[in-house]
Amino acid sequence: MLAEITLAIIASEGGNGGLLDVNPGLMIWTVVTFILLLFILKKVAWKPILSALDKRENDIKEALSQAEKAKDEARKILEENQASLAKAEEESKKIIEQSRNYAESLKEQMITDSKEQAKKIVDDASSEIQRRQDAAFEELKGQIAEIAVNAAEKIIRESLDAQKSKQVVDRYLNEVNKN
Repeated sequence: MLAEITLAIIASEGGNGGLLDVNPGLMIWTVVTFILLLFILKKVAWKPILSALDKRENDIKEALSQAEKAKDEARKILEENQASLAKAEEESKKIIEQSRNYAESLKEQMITDSKEQAKKIVDDASSEIQRRQDAAFEELKGQIAEIAVNAAEKIIRESLDAQKSKQVVDRYLNEVNKN
């Protein structure tokens, strides 16, 4: 058919008319060919093209829907991550505050313990000093008693004269001071 149309066009040009001349036979065959071509395209090409376009449209809608879902999920995950981060930050602040409080209480406990130990050391030292002082005092009393007995013994030996007794005591005290 197409070949016949082509031959008809060539034949009409070869004759006495030009391209703009109206030829009713050619016009009918052109319309018939066009309608036939539309019918063939409708039966063969339009349905697959339209179904491919519909499928493509549905695929795009589905892809957009999935993209929207993915966007929503990403937003939710981001919000969850931000909430988790805020919670972790809050917990770290609590832990730091607890650590500070613990360090402060430990410091106060160490100071209290140190003061108690220092007081105990001072008390022990005071007790030791008092004990040594008492021992020295007892020793001194013993020495004084011994000096008094020795002086009395010498006084009695020499005589009961007061002047002599005084000289004996003085002499004895000088001897004790020299030793």
